[in-house]
Amino acid sequence: MTDMETNVEELLRCSEELKSEGNDHYRARRWEDALATYRSALGRLPKLKSIPQARSPEKDSDEDESLLQRDSSGQSSNEESRKQDEVTPLTEEEAQVAKARSVLNANIGACYVKLGEHKEAVNACTEALRDDPNYIKVLQRRAASNEQLNTWSSLSSAQEDYNTLLGLVPESSNESREVQRTLQLLKPRLEAAQKRETTEMIDKLKGVGNSILGNFGLSTDNFQFVPNGQGGYSMNFSR
Repeated sequence: MTDMETNVEELLRCSEELKSEGNDHYRARRWEDALATYRSALGRLPKLKSIPQARSPEKDSDEDESLLQRDSSGQSSNEESRKQDEVTPLTEEEAQVAKARSVLNANIGACYVKLGEHKEAVNACTEALRDDPNYIKVLQRRAASNEQLNTWSSLSSAQEDYNTLLGLVPESSNESREVQRTLQLLKPRLEAAQKRETTEMIDKLKGVGNSILGNFGLSTDNFQFVPNGQGGYSMNFSR
């Protein structure tokens, strides 16, 4: 066993002990203490490394055609870039660390939910999903916290997470039916948030516009904003 492997094992052991302590705090409803302990456990682990993403089938298809074009040495001009972009599988130690990181970030998110800090909960869940994109409990938690934030952007993100969940849970399961029901309830809220924030934005723009147009004897009342049927507005001028 190498020194590096021994070091990773020691870091994981230390982190696990702190996580267990954090779990005790959480069960005792000491949310702040649990949060601090989980964060300390997370700090013991190596940081997440950037891992190249797998190529899409469309891109691979384009590159297959480009491989037919060889340079003067007979080598593909894209061969080096292909090697650099290939996905490198995680080693056993990296996989263990990634799992530990994901669980700790998930626990941190759970603490923030208990503390009512849903924006921080969303951030913690996002970190957990970087290590484990299919972490069902975390997707549910992030979606629920985004619902609590109740903005157009956050509700859109919640909708995306619920749609992702539909592809992860069995189609005939109670979880799937619950997600579908939640999506149905979410749709009018999303539309209402979009309308509300669009109206607020237009009102702010009108306020700025009136301060400028007043110098020319005009106001934004001379400009009519008409929905164009594509989610935007067209503007007409009238005296």
